[in-house]
Amino acid sequence: MDLRLELVSVPVADVERAKGFYANQVGFHVEQDVQVDENHRFVELMPPGSPCSIALTRGYIDSEARLPQRVQLNVDNVDAVHTFLRDHDVDVSEIQDYPWGRFCFFSDPDGNGWSIHGPLPEEVADD
Repeated sequence: MDLRLELVSVPVADVERAKGFYANQVGFHVEQDVQVDENHRFVELMPPGSPCSIALTRGYIDSEARLPQRVQLNVDNVDAVHTFLRDHDVDVSEIQDYPWGRFCFFSDPDGNGWSIHGPLPEEVADD
């Protein structure tokens, strides 16, 4: 049996604002943007190189039940991603080194937190 994680819903207050943030600042690709009816909208965005996309929706999730998510993206070069985010006006933390990898962190306009995880330099050299 295969259990493939292919879509993660990210709760947002304003779908258009969130779509702009993820597409224009973070670099996700818009896969689809469907206005089903006046109350329902579904926007799917794909992080570059990922088999899993995110969904921004309106009308499908009870807004009072929304809690910010915490999602991690794994990358080969955290320094390059950090520079990209800074260059696109994302308020991203400094890179922090831990025994299990290098990380930087940012949040979207709705408070959904993201961590960017990359290998330690010696892990890259060992490959």
